[in-house]
Amino acid sequence: MDVYKTDTELNEVAIREDILQKITSKEAIRWFQEKSFSYRKLMAYYRCAIMEVETKFNVLNEEFSLQYDRNPISSIKSRLKSFYSIQDKLQRNGFPLTVESVEKNLHDVAGVRIICAFPDDVYMLAGALLKQDDITLVSKKDYIKHPKENGYRSLHLIVEVPIFLEHNKKIMKVEIQLRTIAMDFWASLEHRLKYKKEINCSQYLSEELRQCADTSAQLDLRMDKIRKMLEETGEQEPKASL
Repeated sequence: MDVYKTDTELNEVAIREDILQKITSKEAIRWFQEKSFSYRKLMAYYRCAIMEVETKFNVLNEEFSLQYDRNPISSIKSRLKSFYSIQDKLQRNGFPLTVESVEKNLHDVAGVRIICAFPDDVYMLAGALLKQDDITLVSKKDYIKHPKENGYRSLHLIVEVPIFLEHNKKIMKVEIQLRTIAMDFWASLEHRLKYKKEINCSQYLSEELRQCADTSAQLDLRMDKIRKMLEETGEQEPKASL
């Protein structure tokens, strides 16, 4: 399970320790021993891509805070997929276990999650990011307008972003998830609950979780409505004369 962290805390020592603890096949052990430096270099590139995306959103948050007198971003989290997860996903999908295969076939090695206050903020931030001339949209999945069957809501983007190295520029893919505080609250609890063991009445619990997701979505809409009412009221109030 890959965990999003508030700061990018994965360094080379942590990566090596994670790999040594979780490698499960002789093929993976041999591959890592032969390609250790190449793998660590690729992970460093992904960390750089995460920093680039985080910086872009921090800049947008600062700009919008001046424009709208509030911060649309509540928090930014990031994660780098573990070697175990990379190995598992490559093998499940029949891809070769090589550094080149990781970069070519996996689009979610680097992940950034943007937690917003309101649903409108999600689309405002996504639109502003995609307008930037060094960002290329690879794919988009809107689970807010079209929720998953279990009730999951979030806007998923796969983008390509350049990182500038000492002698060259490299294009890296990053998965971006944008969601509201309410959506993140539901998704975090649902993720924990589904890993619980010995759960009975799974169909009942699935329906309860889906209904909780619907309630959460309604809360988002009501809070957004209140925000717009307050903004309209503020615009109509006469400004004090100096």
